[in-house]
Amino acid sequence: MKLHKVISTILHPTVLPTVGTFLYFIFVTQSFEKRLQLIVLGLIFLLTYIVPILLLFFLKNFGFIKDFQVSTIKERRVPVIFMILILYFLGNTILQIPMIRNLGILFYGTSLSLICIYLLFSAKLKSSLHLVSMGNMLGFFLIMTNVNNLSILFIIILLIFLSGILASSRLYLKAHTPIELLIGFFLGFTSQFLLFISLQ
Repeated sequence: MKLHKVISTILHPTVLPTVGTFLYFIFVTQSFEKRLQLIVLGLIFLLTYIVPILLLFFLKNFGFIKDFQVSTIKERRVPVIFMILILYFLGNTILQIPMIRNLGILFYGTSLSLICIYLLFSAKLKSSLHLVSMGNMLGFFLIMTNVNNLSILFIIILLIFLSGILASSRLYLKAHTPIELLIGFFLGFTSQFLLFISLQ
């Protein structure tokens, strides 16, 4: 039980945008000035990790959520809308920087997949936010592999492996059903390709 909680925490949706950006700077573009990389990383960490954590504290203190697991659809509505707006803002901002323009796809795509997840709330379907994040990461780096002719097969294999481990942990913790995990991963994965095609 403890191991599965650790895996879910390490691969939390609020952590992965920063990790994805870090990997992008290491393996996709080395020409972007280091100082600017740190600024972008800092902004992304602030907006996708620190601010959402503060939001959850606020929601919990005022009784909008019972705990930080936000396990019900009702509790997820506000945080998901909040993340849709933040990720769209980041995607729109990064898209204006020519040297790292492609990184904007990661955030636009994640925002799109969260919109889909929010719409599915009306069907009483609580898709996995953990797996939607992993799906976005995998889709994004597959696109970058083709666009930049990169040899990052080990990252692709690692992301697939981690997606499987994470899905198993979420099932073990009874946080989701198999279909909720599959839908989350599918939405994240396909959103990256839809955004990439639409921005060409």
